[in-house]
Amino acid sequence: MTMSWMNRAVMMLIVATIATIVITNVVLPASSGFALDGYTLTLIGKYLCYALLALALDLVWGYCGILSLGHAAFFALGGYAMGMYLMRQIGDRGMYGNADLPDFMVFLNWDALPWYWLGSDSVAWPLIMAWLIPGLLALIFGWFAFRSRVSGVYLSIITQALTYALMLAFFMNELGFGGNNGLTDFKEIFGAPITAESTRVSLVLLTAMTLLLALYGSQQLMQTKYGRVLISIRDSEARSRFLGYRVEHYKLSIFVLSAMLAGIAGALYVPQVGIINPGEFSPLSSIEVVVWVALGGRGSLFGAAIGAVLVNFAKTLFTGFYPEAWLFFLGAIFVISTLYLPKGLIGLFEDVMARQRGRAKNLESLT
Repeated sequence: MTMSWMNRAVMMLIVATIATIVITNVVLPASSGFALDGYTLTLIGKYLCYALLALALDLVWGYCGILSLGHAAFFALGGYAMGMYLMRQIGDRGMYGNADLPDFMVFLNWDALPWYWLGSDSVAWPLIMAWLIPGLLALIFGWFAFRSRVSGVYLSIITQALTYALMLAFFMNELGFGGNNGLTDFKEIFGAPITAESTRVSLVLLTAMTLLLALYGSQQLMQTKYGRVLISIRDSEARSRFLGYRVEHYKLSIFVLSAMLAGIAGALYVPQVGIINPGEFSPLSSIEVVVWVALGGRGSLFGAAIGAVLVNFAKTLFTGFYPEAWLFFLGAIFVISTLYLPKGLIGLFEDVMARQRGRAKNLESLT
């Protein structure tokens, strides 16, 4: 069993998830008793979105050595882009019956939509803005940071400061994004009722397919010369500069690509959970993503996705039975991963299999 075998196994697991959802909710009738309920579908969709977010962070941290503590910002911006579109689809079905303004704007006595909301009622809005806005923010931020050769813990600090500043800004009612309550009470998406079972199934399937394509595409990208240069930058940035590579360009490009993936994950997340608020910008959210990647296996892509699913499944259990213990459990995961699992669960699995193969060879040599 090699790492490539593990990659195929994870991809097959995603395919099996898609097949299970299709069979239980599309092929079999609801009366059969095998159909997944709405809560389970939402959980699966959330886990898959988080896996896509973990993949986005692993691209920059695992392969280029950029420890970003602000990826929650890109995730939340993609979510807000989708939320703006969903709010406009409510129309006059809101509490105040205003066909043009969302309820929170009517409540705050706004007379017209802000300029940055114009066009948000179009189907093209979430399809474009969900990746464009996070990508632009990453481009601007990364351009100044990487040109100034900010790296290491200093870069981590300013990425966390970025997401914290955005969180404080989005809490303000004057910004026009719902303030503390955020955006919620969605009615439909792309013309379909958002709470309908068929819509939930479609969103989960779309998320699973997106994750599958992102995993495959990222794996192929990392096997190219571009990916090998990223790894060389991670291992020795000074040597990569000496060899003539424009390190800043490589860092900036992978940072922007990662932010776009995180934004897409956020856009897929919002219609499934039904809300987006400034809490998604919380620095703690970004730290949690780091824990997912560290546990699963930094620099493995598939391990990062596995780590995201496992940690969030554990979070679901802990917050249901013993919510006060969750943060302690999360901290314990990070400490254990740092001290005893430097390569994550994927690395542990590889080491175990390598020892098994070594024992098998030793037995063969003795016989």
